[in-house]
Amino acid sequence: MNMKTKKMLAVGLACSLAATVAAGCSGTGKTSGKSSDSGVTQLEFFSSKMENVSTMQKLVDKFNKQNTDVQITLNSPADAGTVLKTRMTKDDLPDIIAYGGDNIYTELTEAGILLDLSDQEVLKTINDSYMQMVYDINGDKEEKAYGIPFAANASGIIYNVDLFQKAGVKIPETWDELIEVCEKLSAAGIQPFELSFKDNWTILPSWNSLAPATQPEGFLDAKREGTATFLGTHEEVLEKYSKLVNYAQTDFMGTSYDDGNRSFANGEAAMLINGVWTVPEIKKTNESINLDMFAYPATNDKSKNKVVSGIDVMLMVTNQCKNPEAAKRFVAFMLEPENSQLYINEQFAFSPVEGVVQEDASVAGLAKDIGDGKVTDFVDHYYPNGYNLSAILSEFFLNKANGMDESENIAATLKKCDEQYDILNTR
Repeated sequence: MNMKTKKMLAVGLACSLAATVAAGCSGTGKTSGKSSDSGVTQLEFFSSKMENVSTMQKLVDKFNKQNTDVQITLNSPADAGTVLKTRMTKDDLPDIIAYGGDNIYTELTEAGILLDLSDQEVLKTINDSYMQMVYDINGDKEEKAYGIPFAANASGIIYNVDLFQKAGVKIPETWDELIEVCEKLSAAGIQPFELSFKDNWTILPSWNSLAPATQPEGFLDAKREGTATFLGTHEEVLEKYSKLVNYAQTDFMGTSYDDGNRSFANGEAAMLINGVWTVPEIKKTNESINLDMFAYPATNDKSKNKVVSGIDVMLMVTNQCKNPEAAKRFVAFMLEPENSQLYINEQFAFSPVEGVVQEDASVAGLAKDIGDGKVTDFVDHYYPNGYNLSAILSEFFLNKANGMDESENIAATLKKCDEQYDILNTR
């Protein structure tokens, strides 16, 4: 999940960054899609996540070995969003793109540069919930597969199984049960939550769980159209979030992500609100910690309490690809169960491919809901590009820590949410 606002880079810097991973920077001398003297089609695979380069390269090498008529070159530059936008302005698109299911994908669909992959046989293997996410973030909202989900992430509440057992509490399934768990943990001398708001992106996971379950139906479309506001619709989100913070350590605004993970790993709190990506970081401190995850119980209506799970990697083919059939063959290869399983095992992710299951016990509490399609997307994927919600929420909690009246704080924060959204909303 991309949490940070990116800064524009010069074209020359973008190319030099790309060159560190790819065999060369695609620019005016682009050769991808063209056949070499040996008749082999050369295609560029542009991937947005530098942290998965080793796994992606394994899959590329495997494909290249099995397909002697096509050779894929992996290009995974730093600051991929900026690089990709720069290349769009230069009419210099890669052949295949791997990117997250967020507002960058929406911009790509609106630019009309992606091929419709709706006729691909592999779509039959993709979980319907994740395909609906694709349709929801299409610029035109049509049920067209301009991208196919390859990997998913998820967030919720990470909990220390041993501390839950010590306090005699069970996994909460409703909001009231979550508060009851916090009270029982506190009574047993156990700190319920560890929060790390010094790195303000860590404030977003709770919002992404609370907002979809409590906001009015159709809010996102209405907000884009200018007929709805956060003020008057999202008070419950901040009221509940503020209440949970009361069960965290005193210095929640001064605790960093790394320090919070270490404290949780050392048993200083029973719960931590974040995503599956945090589990490997926790285990760097305490490899033997007994932990699991559960869906954030945002309401007292169990049917609304879903796992927040978004498309972390989506595969796309651009309209500049000189050999789209070869590119589609590569996409189908990536989504084969064996290859999808390799990716989710190495990258600690979930797969949208039906039958491919993340079996690590540390996230077992989420696996069934994800497999059953009981998921909802990261709501901030639907906000305008550049919308700095984490900074707005950081100010809210700083005001709380400094003793500001809660009603006043909530109203001022939601007003700011509206003002900044409306500045960036171009629809």
